[in-house]
Amino acid sequence: MKKTTKNTDKSLQVSRLCKVYENIVALCDVSFEVKKGDVVALLGPNGAGKSTLMNIIAGYLAPSDGCVFIDNKDISKNDIEVKRNIGFLSEGAPLYADMTVKMFLKYIIELKLSHILDENKKEKVEKELNRIVDVANIYNVLNQRIDTLSKGYTRRVGFAQSIIGDPDILLLDEPTDGLDPNQKDHMKKLIKDMGKGKTIIISTHLLDEAQSIANRIILINKGKIVADGSLKEILKQTKCSSLEDAFRHLTQNGE
Repeated sequence: MKKTTKNTDKSLQVSRLCKVYENIVALCDVSFEVKKGDVVALLGPNGAGKSTLMNIIAGYLAPSDGCVFIDNKDISKNDIEVKRNIGFLSEGAPLYADMTVKMFLKYIIELKLSHILDENKKEKVEKELNRIVDVANIYNVLNQRIDTLSKGYTRRVGFAQSIIGDPDILLLDEPTDGLDPNQKDHMKKLIKDMGKGKTIIISTHLLDEAQSIANRIILINKGKIVADGSLKEILKQTKCSSLEDAFRHLTQNGE
């Protein structure tokens, strides 16, 4: 295994990550660092390794090689402690379909915040429930069963679950998937506002979304980072006039 080092100035450091499934290389030597206050858009074609990378950072998957440091702590050595400071909206948010929205969120709150819930447990759970429901704007479906929700509301419930405990790091996989235009605008504004005090990584296939939300873009192709920087820097690197052209150039022809 290659030697890895920590950078004390970074909220998140991904160091030389590799992930191999039998003969398939999903990630190869992926490294980057993200500061608090950055909103990073992770772009790439289908099968590029975006979801694998997000799942490793969240601690859901173990890498074949490399390390992830969050607030200077190796996630593999501080798993439970570190995970409490990560909010993760996965591509297919794992919701309990037979529960109501309220039951589900209260259940996850009790699990994630068990270390701070004491004799005032009921009051604290209700306070946190009200906070996340307000942020995600899902009051009107609180008593509805999850399996009856539209795709957009299901996504918003998943988002509410990801911000339980107000984590410093948010990993959002396709956060606007299934949302109508008004809901998308609300979500994009919310992510930009929250990004001022958090570290946020969004995985998306929508190029306009990456441009409007993120201050930095990481483009991944065939498990490798092929571009990393602001939109202006990526356009300069590729000598392209638009992100669409740069995306096409980097994923079809290589860097």
